[in-house]
Amino acid sequence: MAVEEGRKAPFVIEWRDGFKISIAQVDDEHRRLFQLVKALDLDTVDQTLEELLEYVVTHFTNEQALMERSGYPAFEHHLKLHEEFGNHVADFLGSGDAWTDERVQELRRFLNKWLIGHIMTHDLRFGKWYAENGHRSAGLVQAAPERRGFFARLLGLR
Repeated sequence: MAVEEGRKAPFVIEWRDGFKISIAQVDDEHRRLFQLVKALDLDTVDQTLEELLEYVVTHFTNEQALMERSGYPAFEHHLKLHEEFGNHVADFLGSGDAWTDERVQELRRFLNKWLIGHIMTHDLRFGKWYAENGHRSAGLVQAAPERRGFFARLLGLR
């Protein structure tokens, strides 16, 4: 991919198997999140961002339901991490700044850094706990048809 003069190469992090937490549904959803972040581009930022935010809500809802149904002891803490993420994204998007290549790259950097940090610490911790304890009491959850909860309200997705 050639980069136009004066434009920096996009900040892209690809999904890696090292990000797996060994819950197939969650890993598949994480992989999709990485694809959507990678797709962020100045020309299509509004459309891609809308799809990304809707998918984040679906993923958080599914993950939280799986945690709650399995009795994950750190569920409340994990929920707060998702809410903090929502607050940060809402602040970023609510700034009213026009989209530029730099702003798209700033968003992509934040999302990739957050995703990797969150997956490799908090989600991985859940994956290990789930393998040892949770799989007996909770099945996979279906994609949430309704968008409700703090994160959905925060981003105006209902």
